Formats: sequence, structure tokens, C-alpha cells
Amino acid sequence: MNRLLKVPPLASRTFSSSARHLRNRVPEAQKLFQEDNGLPVHLKGGTRDVLLYRATMTLTITGVCYSVYWLLVASMPQKRA
Repeated sequence: MNRLLKVPPLASRTFSSSARHLRNRVPEAQKLFQEDNGLPVHLKGGTRDVLLYRATMTLTITGVCYSVYWLLVASMPQKRA
């Protein structure tokens, strides 16, 4: 029973102490994304965003091509022996 009484203070101490160490990085992100440098917003995050964008586009285009290929294969009549 004594252990159950200690759980709420322990839990609140665990969660509240971690929040004190976090820094508010929203103003930095706002400056970065509102800057007028000619880049689209999905590429303003730097190299990681560019790589993620290119990987997504590559997978999307590959998937579309693969789907169209199998639609064409399925639409062709089967040769009978």
C-alpha cells in the first residue's frame, strides 16, 4: 500500500522535470520557414528535407510506373495454346 501512495509524486516529478530542460525552438523555425530565399517551403529544412523529398518522389514515381505496367499486362489477352 505504501508503494501505491508514492507513485503519483514520482510520476509528476518525472514528467515535470523533463519539461524544464526543453527549449522553445518555434521562433527559430519561423525565421527559417518565413525567410524569402526562393525555395519552396518543403525544401527549406536543409539537406535532410531534400533527401526525404527526393526519396518520396522516387518511390511515388516507381510505384506509379509499376502499377501502370501491371495494368497493361492484365489488360492484354492471354495466348491460348
